[in-house]
Amino acid sequence: MSEQPAPANQARQPLEPAAADAVRAYAARTRESADQLAAVLEDLAENGLPAVDDCTPWEDLREAHLARLTGQRPAVA
Repeated sequence: MSEQPAPANQARQPLEPAAADAVRAYAARTRESADQLAAVLEDLAENGLPAVDDCTPWEDLREAHLARLTGQRPAVA
C-alpha cells in the first residue's frame, strides 16, 4: 500500500460511517501494537538482552496462551 493519496482523477468510494469507524479502530490498535514493539526493541538496543534467569521459557508462554484460547472457546455440548 502507498501512503500517497489517490490521484484526483480516480473516484473514491466512501465508506459507511460504521465501516470508517472500524477501520480507524483497527488503525489505532495496529499503531499501539507497533509502538509497544518499538519500545521493546529500543529497550533491547539500550540495555541489551535480559538475563536468562529473568526470562520465561517459551513453552510456559505457549501453554498459558493456549489455556487463554481454550477458555475463550464456547463449550460444545
